Amino acid sequence: MISQTLLIVLALAPLVGALLAGLGRKQVGRAGAAAIATVSVAVSFGLSCVVFYQLVWGGAPAFDHNLYTWLEVGKLTIGIGFLVDRLTALMLVTVTFVSLMVHVYTIGYMRDDPGFQRFFAYIALFTFSMLLLVLANNFLQLFVGWELVGLVSYLLIGFWFERPTASAAALKAFLVNRVGDFGFILGIACVLYAFHTLDYGTVFANSASLQGRTIEVVGGHPWSLATLICLLLFVGACGKSAQVPLHVWLPDSMEGPTPISALIHAATMVTAGIFMVARMSPLYELSSTALSVVLIIGATTAFFMGLVGIVQNDIKRVIAYSTLSQLGYMVAALGASAYAAGVFHLMTHAFFKALLFLGAGSVIIAMHHEQDMRRMGGLRKYMPITYITMWIGSLALAGCPGFAGFFSKDAIIEAVGETHRTGHVYAYVCVLAGVFVTALYSFRLLYMTFHGKERFTVVGAGHGKAGGGEHPKSSSDDPHHAHNPGELEHPPKESPWVVTVPLVLLAIPSLMIGWVTIKPLLYGGWFGSSIRVLPAHDVLAELAREFPGVVGLFVQGFVSPPFWIAVAGFAVATYVYLFNPKVADAAERMFLPVYRALVRKYWFDELYYNLFARGGRNLGHAFWKGGDSAVLDGVMVDGSASVIARSSRVFRRLQTGFLYHYAFAMIVGLILLLGGLWYWGLR
Repeated sequence: MISQTLLIVLALAPLVGALLAGLGRKQVGRAGAAAIATVSVAVSFGLSCVVFYQLVWGGAPAFDHNLYTWLEVGKLTIGIGFLVDRLTALMLVTVTFVSLMVHVYTIGYMRDDPGFQRFFAYIALFTFSMLLLVLANNFLQLFVGWELVGLVSYLLIGFWFERPTASAAALKAFLVNRVGDFGFILGIACVLYAFHTLDYGTVFANSASLQGRTIEVVGGHPWSLATLICLLLFVGACGKSAQVPLHVWLPDSMEGPTPISALIHAATMVTAGIFMVARMSPLYELSSTALSVVLIIGATTAFFMGLVGIVQNDIKRVIAYSTLSQLGYMVAALGASAYAAGVFHLMTHAFFKALLFLGAGSVIIAMHHEQDMRRMGGLRKYMPITYITMWIGSLALAGCPGFAGFFSKDAIIEAVGETHRTGHVYAYVCVLAGVFVTALYSFRLLYMTFHGKERFTVVGAGHGKAGGGEHPKSSSDDPHHAHNPGELEHPPKESPWVVTVPLVLLAIPSLMIGWVTIKPLLYGGWFGSSIRVLPAHDVLAELAREFPGVVGLFVQGFVSPPFWIAVAGFAVATYVYLFNPKVADAAERMFLPVYRALVRKYWFDELYYNLFARGGRNLGHAFWKGGDSAVLDGVMVDGSASVIARSSRVFRRLQTGFLYHYAFAMIVGLILLLGGLWYWGLR
């Protein structure tokens, strides 16, 4: 039996760490803040492992209880409680492990940053927000965790708020997520309308009652209630998990320090949408329309956002667009009803994507905060640990047989190919083509960063220490920032152990986790009742019948279409970026319209700016000039004053101050009065 006290400590430990690190700044100091925040997350990780053990090997049943009643409105009762099943347990271990690695890494990466303590308070609070979301047993608590994650991400992306680009990126992430959250809360409202409760257990137990029910969003046009709920909830998932067309905030989130880029992109915020849809599988299974939309959106994001990564030169932005693409694969799996495959890829992706981001941060430290890969090259001899771990992460990302990404991504491709849902042909083509794109940008990053000639110059011995953290490039007092692009004050060198140890620890599961987890998670019914799939939609059950075992799958991987497509991407990247870089320039000129579309990111930012930002500003200007100035000020305020002023000028003429004028007026008035009385008397 899982202890309720254990779960409370697991959830609240990062919150306590965040409060102590953030509020006790002078009392605990920099070292104390780092220690408290890191230990608090380590406690959560240890307890998550205990929960995982109890559920998987200890025979403990799923935990679903309310801790206390939050509010009561009529017959509606909403509590604060926890739902801990195998889906939750897997998420808990993944989130807390990656967060712990990021906390340790941050000790070295941000050690010279003046906001050191504030940063630790933020990332511990971020971890708590994600745990609250994952542990929720009702929709309202889910929404609270959902919003807390968004709020803290705003603080972290804009951590260097003195930089205009960081402030703009934080605001962009906040606003785009509000668009998704608007749909999300409408979906929760529809759940309340349909079931008169927000409790997961009650909703899922009665989900079949949605079949055949309709609702008129527009009069005379009934909609399937199940489809409406699922689509609205998915709008929220598109915002959090950065799916087209609400993806534009994620690449700009690179303005935050690299540790938070790893935390956001690997295991926390962007995976919230994936987890939510998997959790809501009893509802999504009732709407093939909603699942088709999910499938098409995911496949589109997987391919087209990966293409943008090919033309990026900022090392962090390449990995950011990789995240967009891999999230698309997860969403495509959900749309194919292969929820377990989507969650499986979420787990494997968390390890190798955190590894890649933290490895990129290690490179940025060594390059004195230079992020442009065109000014790198030849770093493998300076940074052997970072080099090897980055290769492991890239091979896992590209789906090389035996690495974590191979087991999870190939399962998604097979599931999408197996489904017969509307849009499956288009989706299958996209996820297959995405394999080539993934290999191309992955090895392009490795070659431009670690191989070839050194494209930087060491201009002096320097006095800085490697591993001092990533500072705002606008800071004039940054002792580690290169004087000019491509010029370093001292040669690059390997990062300190607090940076490299997390890289090694993340490289291990990136290499090995798929071997021991693919069979139970995908083909062994490991999730049990956590995920529900209708028999007619169960593509993983079809694939399980042909599962040749882990070793057989590894051997088959070398003859599968995704492998050879990845080899083609590897070959192109190797030839172009290792042996003949001029080909890239020739291809740019040859495919100039395509290149421009990719560099401009399909003009999404321009479209949103002109349509919403500038359009909203122009609309506000029109209301200001036409409504406020012309109507309110011109007619109601200034107009009434003008009428009074004009009337006053007329009546002022009657007050001359001469007695004979007043006498004359009295005589005229008397004559008019007598005339009026005589007239009315005659009538």
